[in-house]
Amino acid sequence: MAVADATFFGRGYGILVVRCPRLKHNLYFHELTTEKPEDYLRARSFLEQRGFVIEAVVVDGKRGLFNVFRDIPTQMCHFHQMAIMRRYLTSRPQLEAGKELRAIAFTLTISNEKSFTDLLTVWHEKWKYFLKEKTHSLDSKHWQYTHKRIRSAYRSLKTNLPYLFTYQNYSYLKIPNTTNSLDGFFNKLKSLLNIHRGLSPKRRLKLIREILFP
Repeated sequence: MAVADATFFGRGYGILVVRCPRLKHNLYFHELTTEKPEDYLRARSFLEQRGFVIEAVVVDGKRGLFNVFRDIPTQMCHFHQMAIMRRYLTSRPQLEAGKELRAIAFTLTISNEKSFTDLLTVWHEKWKYFLKEKTHSLDSKHWQYTHKRIRSAYRSLKTNLPYLFTYQNYSYLKIPNTTNSLDGFFNKLKSLLNIHRGLSPKRRLKLIREILFP
């Protein structure tokens, strides 16, 4: 069982951490300048070469991550999914379609895959022509979708749907539905690194190791 997530402490510096929530132990970390699927593939290879068997993984849904773990049950973090919805729809959508889609998203933690899929399908059937509305430029040579943020919010749910209920579909594995088990470490690290901004790279790395592997 693995929870994998990355956090950044400023421009161009972050860490990727893999944690086993069952053991309550961090297994791996790596410094980053950017977050790419290759970083997660490196983490997976590192652990497997050392004899770890990854039964399932929880990730934040960055593009390409599902492919890295395509042969392993993969759960999309519900917290990150809701953050995506908030980014596209805001916390107070003005349009009725956005309000309804946000309401559906809020049922995520109390739904199962079938009921959630049904809600999403009914919503899309109701608003499909609305989603196709276009806004043309003054010269009529260019256009864009009028409601592109709502379209993006819907597309995010639709794309991630196969990974939103893995924790239910593989209930015997007791997969968490968020990456929250890493949040405490990330918050503590950010606080300490903000206080000690003048640390050398070597001392910064030592501090991170002490927090992650006490």
